[in-house]
Formats: sequence, structure tokens, C-alpha cells
Amino acid sequence: MSPVVMMAATAVSAATRMTLALHQNTSAGAGYRRSLEGWARAGITRVEVTSGLLDEFLKTESLATARRVMNDLGVTPVSAACGVQGLWQPNPNHAAALDDLRRRCEMFAALGLSHIYAPVGGTQKFMVDDYKMGADNVRAAGEVAKAFRMTIMAEFVRGSSFISTLPTMLKVARVAAHPNFAIVFDCYHFWSGLNKLEDLDALRPGEIGHVHFQDVPDMPRELLDNTTRFIPGDGVTPLTRILLKLAEKGYNGSLSVELFLPKFQQGDPFEVAGEIRQKAELVMRKARVM
Repeated sequence: MSPVVMMAATAVSAATRMTLALHQNTSAGAGYRRSLEGWARAGITRVEVTSGLLDEFLKTESLATARRVMNDLGVTPVSAACGVQGLWQPNPNHAAALDDLRRRCEMFAALGLSHIYAPVGGTQKFMVDDYKMGADNVRAAGEVAKAFRMTIMAEFVRGSSFISTLPTMLKVARVAAHPNFAIVFDCYHFWSGLNKLEDLDALRPGEIGHVHFQDVPDMPRELLDNTTRFIPGDGVTPLTRILLKLAEKGYNGSLSVELFLPKFQQGDPFEVAGEIRQKAELVMRKARVM
């Protein structure tokens, strides 16, 4: 690190610590139980659950068993992909999306979760006034989460035609101003999209509720996609600078590695987790956040 980065790291290190987590998308082929078992063997203690793997598990097992699996393995769920579509962008089926969210909140609360999220969708052309409705949708989702003492989070997504950047996400979140809402900051969507590092300066403490942690190769950003999500440290994303700024803004939660390459998703969860832990924790140590 440069002297300036080292000084910044020293300044935030005393007060800010982050923890490594794994997102179940990373080991999707292993299923709910086997992914958690392999990760636990590799020393992973924080996990992010996906509704898809949980639903498959619940076809033959109970929700109580799903929670007992985590308890027995000593892993803590820090977030969950709730699987609800159409929560954030204006759409005629928003009431149905809120009903889906209520069911998911009840399910994930039973697993001991306090934070769940849904990506921002949308491919159609939106107008400026649609963002007022977007803020209303955030408030409505926040009220559902509040009833379960949970926080609902939105993930701005590079491919969304509604909210694909941090600045837009911050504007909608601040207009909504709901205490049970937060933002998921995904390093891939941030660095591959129409964002710049200076956008992080606008963050306020508490606005980021969760972080997805990954890297990308040295190639035109226009060519990046889910198959070019790399383990942190294997690419060119300025992760150290990003982590330092998040720490400066008060974020001290988990960094959840979410990967989609078949070699990860179909690989042995223990081996995949071991490689991720070795490389990701090196990046975290360089940023002085662990």
C-alpha cells in the first residue's frame, strides 16, 4: 500500500472490524446443508442464506432443522437473499411482492436473521417521477420488515434500468428515510457499473447494511458479467481503497463473497471456502479491517 493508504488504514483500524462471510450462491451446487458443512470445516463462521437453497431443503426437512444445522455447525446467518421480485421498481404487482416479502420475513426471522435483501430489477424505460414511487416502495417494504423487527435491504444492480448506481440508490433511500431499510453494497456491481470511487464519499454512517465482496479481471468493464466475478485479491478492483472508505463511513459488518463461476458453484465447498478465506482475508488485512 502507498503511504497515504497506510495512514488511512491505521486511522480506521482501531475502531472498525469486518468479518468474512460466504454467500450460498458461491456453493449453489452443494445445496443448503452440504455448503454450510464444508464452509464450517474451512473455518467460515458467517454465512448468507439463499431462498432457493433453503426452499429445496425444506421440501424434505423442517425450518427448525434448517436452523439447527447452522447452530450445530457454529455458523451465524448474517443476511439472506429473500427471492422476492419487484419490490423496488414501480410495477402493477407490488402488492403481491409485499405479500411475498411478509412470508419470507416470517421464514427468515425463524432462522434467526435480522437482515434480508432483494436486488433492484427493472429493464423498461423509467421516468423521473417513477423514483418517487420507488421511495414509496422502499417505505412499504420497510414497514413489512419492521413488523418482524428486521431490516430489508436493496442491492443496486449494474443491469437494472431503474437503480444501477450508488448515487441513485442513496437518493431513493434518503427520500424514503425508513429506519428498517438499508443498502447492500456489491463490489462487483459498484466497480463494473457507472460508479466512481468518489461516490463513496457521499455515504453516511448506517446507510450500508451489508456488503458483497468480489473482484474482477483486468478487462473492459463492458465485458464483465457473472462469469467474471473473481475471488477478492485475484483481480484489479481497488478493494483496499473501497474497504477503507466503507470503514471510514462506519461499516463494521460482514463481507460476503458471492461468486457464480461453475468451478466454485460445483466445487467442493470445503476447498472453495479454504481458497476464498486465504485470499479474501489477505485483502482484509491489507485494509486493516480484520
